[in-house]
Amino acid sequence: MTKPDVCVVGLGYIGLPTAAIFAHKGKQVHGVDVSPRTVAAVNSGKVPFVEPDLGGFVERAVSNGTLTASTEPVPASTYIIAVPTPFHDDHSADLSYIEAATRAVSRHLTGGELLILESTSPPGATQHMADVVAQERPDLAHAGIKFAHCPERVLPGRVMVELVENDRIVGGITPEAAEEARELYRVFCEGEILLTDATTAEMAKLVENSFRDVNIAFANELSIISDKLGIDVWELIELANHHPRVNILQPGPGVGGHCIAVDPWFIVAAAPDEARLIRTAREVNDSKPRYLMERIRAASEGTNEPTVAMLGLAFKPNIDDLRESPALQIVHDYAEAHPQSRVLAVEPHVEELPAKLAGLSNVRLTPTDEAIDAADVVVVLVDHDAFKAIPAHRVAEKQVVDSKGLWR
Repeated sequence: MTKPDVCVVGLGYIGLPTAAIFAHKGKQVHGVDVSPRTVAAVNSGKVPFVEPDLGGFVERAVSNGTLTASTEPVPASTYIIAVPTPFHDDHSADLSYIEAATRAVSRHLTGGELLILESTSPPGATQHMADVVAQERPDLAHAGIKFAHCPERVLPGRVMVELVENDRIVGGITPEAAEEARELYRVFCEGEILLTDATTAEMAKLVENSFRDVNIAFANELSIISDKLGIDVWELIELANHHPRVNILQPGPGVGGHCIAVDPWFIVAAAPDEARLIRTAREVNDSKPRYLMERIRAASEGTNEPTVAMLGLAFKPNIDDLRESPALQIVHDYAEAHPQSRVLAVEPHVEELPAKLAGLSNVRLTPTDEAIDAADVVVVLVDHDAFKAIPAHRVAEKQVVDSKGLWR
């Protein structure tokens, strides 16, 4: 195999689009993933998850021979690490995936390579990656290996557009590393590429998502207050947003996804005494599913064995991404706590129940119309377009818990 220009470790929601766009622009790219299923899908030109337009890029790149995949890294000029960074029970970052990927890459280094961490990470993670390489390969201490951080900042469902159009932040452990990384991303990035140091780049991504989290927490807290006061929160927000300097976001069942539900905790862990507002926002958003659980229980009262249609499992509309999804958590917790209930999980973007629900005997993945017809209680957890198209009269005789304001 020809030595690739770029080796991308982690072929998930960020790694695979990144690999595909580099390959589309003529770079020879090798992708790496621990999942043989993902590797097989990519090598056959398929995408193992839902992301608009990505399939065409992958299919063409594989067909052209510019994209290959395996379960192990190979020698390359540049390595991009795009693996998960979950958190521990104490909300500190779990860097084990980054460490494992770095160790796997270290075996193939000869000197002069550029290692880029794209995984959203706490301050100091890129330096930690460099330290792992130093521990694994002390023979390369003076071999000119460079390290940089370039956080992704794309929206699921628009990844292939925003990879190209959005500005990027590139932070290097050295200025030379930042410059080299910027030249690489110029291959496809049409936005401005802003240079800084690695720690500031790491923090910038966390700050972006924490800003969003704080604003979502305001909307979610407002929805709870409005319920208590008998106010339609969506009308309230619509009216308030007519002020020229007010732009309140929409409330929902909580916050999910691989970024906003996770990243603020990295700031809290880094500065626990100072990050008071950021911590409170996380607590507000993390508590919203429990509040909705109480509303579902109340709506089910009076029915011995209620049938509850739960509309949506994904963490946001029109995708199949279930990571950190509050909707998925609500369905699981309700079904587990109410074994006498029949729970009809409705998610048009998946073909089978996720593992988190598969072990619960009272949960069944059900088509939308069938679930609504059978339900005593209809719960809106995600505002998929398919759900927005449901006319209000279909649920007029049902108990409804609507966390997204579909049927105001």
